[in-house]
Amino acid sequence: MGIKKYKYYFKKPKLKIVEDALYSLLVTGGVVVALGSPYLWLNFWRNALGFKESAKHPEKKLKDNFYNLKKQGLIKIEEKNRQIYISLTEKGRQKAGMFQINNLKVKIPKKWDEKWRVVIFDISELKKTHREAFRGKLKELLFHQLQKSVWVCPFDCEAEIELLRDFFGLSEENVRLIVAESIGDDKKLRDFFELT
Repeated sequence: MGIKKYKYYFKKPKLKIVEDALYSLLVTGGVVVALGSPYLWLNFWRNALGFKESAKHPEKKLKDNFYNLKKQGLIKIEEKNRQIYISLTEKGRQKAGMFQINNLKVKIPKKWDEKWRVVIFDISELKKTHREAFRGKLKELLFHQLQKSVWVCPFDCEAEIELLRDFFGLSEENVRLIVAESIGDDKKLRDFFELT
């Protein structure tokens, strides 16, 4: 990461700083910082966010963000053997997962591989909220409804569907992704997705 990008990071809105920190902790599983380090806050942000270069920035801003994450119950701090271990709480994992889900997008390739991705789901009435939210995310991810619980997309989305499954606590029995070369007459779908 270049120094210009590093400086820009600290001009980001507060919510974006929190989002990046929580997401990074979600990916890394946590960070460890030396207890005696005079650069505790800088080291936390650098380790959590993958910074390799140092830059001048307001240390108070770092401390405030760190304090707020702790105050909201999103991170926990444990001290062992003169090391500080910083990790997400369950609430923090959920928040980081929400940020991750909110930013989820299916990449549209320059050329279609002529395969259909078909999602079939069976989510019980007990999880009606999950079902509605899952359906909403499929729409956002460019899926088109083929039947009541059958949605189609022409683009690779395996990782995105797996992430949605995990986030909503669903199994493969609840949500299946099928990759098919043929799904019958697909002219309307090709037109809908503007495929040639």
